[in-house]
Amino acid sequence: MRARRINSALGGAAVLALALTACGTADVGGTGSGDDNGDGGDTITIGVKYDQPGLGLDEGGTPVGFDVDVATYIAEELGYSADQIEWTEAASANRESFLQQGTVDMIAATYSITDERRDVVDFAGPYYVAQQDILTQAGDSDINGPDDLEGKVLCSASGSRSAHNITEDMGIDAELREAGNYSECLELLNNGTVDAVTTDNTILAGFAAQNPDDFRMVNNPFGEERYGVGLPAGSTERCEEINEAITKMWEDGSATEYLNSAFGETDFAFEESTPELDACA
Repeated sequence: MRARRINSALGGAAVLALALTACGTADVGGTGSGDDNGDGGDTITIGVKYDQPGLGLDEGGTPVGFDVDVATYIAEELGYSADQIEWTEAASANRESFLQQGTVDMIAATYSITDERRDVVDFAGPYYVAQQDILTQAGDSDINGPDDLEGKVLCSASGSRSAHNITEDMGIDAELREAGNYSECLELLNNGTVDAVTTDNTILAGFAAQNPDDFRMVNNPFGEERYGVGLPAGSTERCEEINEAITKMWEDGSATEYLNSAFGETDFAFEESTPELDACA
C-alpha cells in the first residue's frame, strides 16, 4: 500500500493546556439511547477520546479529530444526523465497561482490536491501521527506538497495552509508569518524571504537531494497532452495517480527507488504501 506524508495544518488545534485538562470535561450524552436496527433512532451515543489532538479533543463541549470524523460519517450512514449524536468521553480504561453497561452505543477511540477484548465486546473494522511509536522531549537525542528504552522510565495510559508490548513482548527492561491518560503522560514527560511516552503513532503525531518545541516523535514505528469500532457483544448486524460504511468512507475519499485535516507537519505517514476488514462474528 502506498503511504502518504501529511503536511497540512493541524485541524482544530488547541493549546497544550486544553489537551492536558480535557480529561476532566463532563460527559456529553451517555444514555446509550441509539436504535440498534440500523435505520436511525432519536439519538446515538458514541464514545470518543477527549484528550488526544488530531484524534479526539474536546473543544468547548464538542470533540473534534479523526476518530470523531469517522464516527460522524458512520453514524450518518446508519441514519443519524450530526445533531442526533451524543458524545461521551471514553478513556482507555473504561471502554469495555461502557459497552457492557450500555453507557454508549459504540466507541471510536483509538480502540485497537485484540483477541482479549473480543472476549467481552464486538468490533467492526478496522477503520484504520496505525503503528506504535515513541515520544520524547524535544532535546533528547538518545532515544531513537525501543532498544534505547532499556533502563528508562516509560509512560503509557491505563488500559493500554503499548508499554507492555515493549517490556513483555520485546523483553526490554524499561521502568513502567502508568498514568490515567496520555495527557497525564505528557505532563510527566514535560517535567522530566518519565523519559518517554509510547502509544500509537497517530496519537503521538497529534501531540508532536501541537508542541514541536517541547516534544519529538521518534518516527521509528513498530507493531500494528488496528482501530476498530467497539460495539456491545452480539452486535453482528450493526457490525456489518458499520463495515459497509467504513468501506464507503475510504472509497469516496472521506477517510483520506479526514487524515489530512487532522495532523500537522510531522513525519507521520498514513496508508491511503482501505484496511482489510474483519468478518463480523
